[in-house]
Amino acid sequence: MSVTVRPLGPADRDGWQALYAGYQAFYGFHDRPQGLYDSAFARLMAGDPRDFHGLVAEADGALVGLTHFVFHPNLWRPEGVCYLQDLFTAEGARGRGVARALIEAVYARADAAGVPAVYWLTAEDNYPGRMLYDRVAVRSPFIRYNRPT
Repeated sequence: MSVTVRPLGPADRDGWQALYAGYQAFYGFHDRPQGLYDSAFARLMAGDPRDFHGLVAEADGALVGLTHFVFHPNLWRPEGVCYLQDLFTAEGARGRGVARALIEAVYARADAAGVPAVYWLTAEDNYPGRMLYDRVAVRSPFIRYNRPT
């Protein structure tokens, strides 16, 4: 499978939403309100350099993966850091280099912006993803805590 990674564009709305809904479901969030997708897509299309950016992976004319990332300040790194928030590959395209291509594209964007530090989180039980991440990144020793809601 030949994969092309490119910026998310307005014409990608339907394919992007299908992938993003798949991502949400992968992490146990089903039946998300349409407003969540509308808002997220509008932010991705706004072109605000301080907000999220979107890339998609395309193969054979169909979207097969997506990633969303944001550059933000960091007190330890004056150049800032890049947070890769969302990464998803369609089920039928997994194991074919889509996620790796998306991660490498984010790395390239970060390098071009002069922000070499890129980080992300994943679920502890995301074993297939973690096998890739162990090859393309260094695992952090940090444990994440969330405020209870």
